[in-house]
Amino acid sequence: MRTLRTNVEREDAVALVQDRQRRLTVRGLPAPAQADTPALFRAPQTKPAGLFEDGKLLACMIPERDPDLEWGEGPCLFLGRVHTLPDQTDDILRLITLWASDFAARLDLPLVRTETLARHTLDAEPIAALLRRLTDMGWDVRGSGPGREGDRVARLELAAEHRSGLSALIGCRVHEPQTSQDERGSA
Repeated sequence: MRTLRTNVEREDAVALVQDRQRRLTVRGLPAPAQADTPALFRAPQTKPAGLFEDGKLLACMIPERDPDLEWGEGPCLFLGRVHTLPDQTDDILRLITLWASDFAARLDLPLVRTETLARHTLDAEPIAALLRRLTDMGWDVRGSGPGREGDRVARLELAAEHRSGLSALIGCRVHEPQTSQDERGSA
């Protein structure tokens, strides 16, 4: 896992996001309605991260520290706009889960939070199947409601936990995320 630093890496993330959104749309699954997510991965002020294996981008996201959320109390590492390479989602999500939990612990943050689109009730498919897989990986579902971009989302939390030996499985060269206040101050 590393911060996307070059234009080529950012364009790879844009292509992954566009491919994922296209596949979701073709399959009739929810895709973000309002945000221009590809543009966010290109924007120089964002610090996206990517999960790579043998030089291939498997997932991308925008990690933030203590973002302004309408839900959840206390400090956290927030994983925004998580997109994974299609057809390998469970393995990729498992790696992201392990990494995020450890990374948050190393930042002295107690929790990781994220959101996933949920246009219907949380017990309706296909979101119910995804949430079952995520809870099996250690995530807790904290209800649903409007997300940061206004879409209806499922809200997820994961306890931070130091995971000794994780570096043998997944390396970490991710910048320390900015807080929402840092980003507003520099804008």
